[in-house]
Amino acid sequence: MLAGNDAVRVYLACGATDMRKSVDGLAAIVTHAFALDPFDSSLFVFCNRDRDRLKILHWEHNGFWLYYRRLERGRFGWPTAEAEQVKTISRRQLSWLLDGLAIEQRKAHPPVAARIAA
Repeated sequence: MLAGNDAVRVYLACGATDMRKSVDGLAAIVTHAFALDPFDSSLFVFCNRDRDRLKILHWEHNGFWLYYRRLERGRFGWPTAEAEQVKTISRRQLSWLLDGLAIEQRKAHPPVAARIAA
C-alpha cells in the first residue's frame, strides 16, 4: 500500500484536476498531458480546485491503486499550474504535503548519505 510501497518518483499535477475522474481518466492525463507512463512504479498525485481533496494513482503488479484523501478542515499547499504542468517531488515532500505542510521546508534536516571509506 501507500506507506510501504517502493515507488521511486512522485509526480504532482500542478493546478486543479477534476476529481470526478477515476483510474482511466487520471491515467489518460498522465499519458497524454504529461507524456509519462502510468504503469511504472511512480505515484501520480492530483488535487481539486478547492485544494481539500486529492487522489493518488499508483500501478502495482497487475492493477492500479487509487488513493483518495479528503480534508475536513484546511487546504493542501498545492502548486499552481503557472510554471509547469507536472512537478517531481520526493517521498519526504509528499509526506509533508499530506500532513498539511508546505512542500519546501526550510528548517528540515537535509538528507545525509553515508560515505564509504576507501
